[in-house]
Amino acid sequence: MKSYGIIFDVDGVIADTEAVNAQASIAMFAELFSLSSVKRSDFQAGLGRGAEEYVCAAARVHGLTLTKQQIIAATEKRQENFLRILAEKPLMPYPGVLELIAAAMSRKDVPLAIATSSTRAKSQAVLDATGIPYRQMVYITGDAVTHKKPHPELFLTAASRLNRRPEYCAVIEDAPDGVAAAKAACCKCIAVTNSTGAENLAEADMVVDSLAGLEIGDIIRLIESY
Repeated sequence: MKSYGIIFDVDGVIADTEAVNAQASIAMFAELFSLSSVKRSDFQAGLGRGAEEYVCAAARVHGLTLTKQQIIAATEKRQENFLRILAEKPLMPYPGVLELIAAAMSRKDVPLAIATSSTRAKSQAVLDATGIPYRQMVYITGDAVTHKKPHPELFLTAASRLNRRPEYCAVIEDAPDGVAAAKAACCKCIAVTNSTGAENLAEADMVVDSLAGLEIGDIIRLIESY
């Protein structure tokens, strides 16, 4: 029997964490830098590239050059704000996420992984809040790799931990850099338009508006189409 692997990003795939990321980061810029004009779209260039690049993307929009120490302080404050916001209001998984995971877990030939550029503390808070059974999955975070997306290291590491060749894995992503990282790793990529439009995800092998209705068989057929 052939075996495959499915690798899930977290932010923008499991739940709408991008709204919380932006809210936490906007508050951080006001608190640390007295910058009150930051908006969600300012972070677009940093989507999926880790906390430091996410923060720096908005800083560049506003002509703000941050030192290494300021970046560290900014990302720490951003995470503090994120965890506080998450504790104050519920976070629901996107439609179809739990169903797709349950369908894969009912089989023996499709192990699952979580692979995110986020920190373990931040991503685990999201996974706990949304009821994802991540303790039964391979779980790789940005803390465990040297290179962030669009570098393929994160997804190559996940495939290795799944004991699967990358070309037998499908990555589910929501951001252009995540798609680029999946393709560079030689994985198939399914992009969901939760965070950006389909035109920005055109390099993916499949683009969907929602994971609802996506079947394991659809993913296997996509993997086997190489």
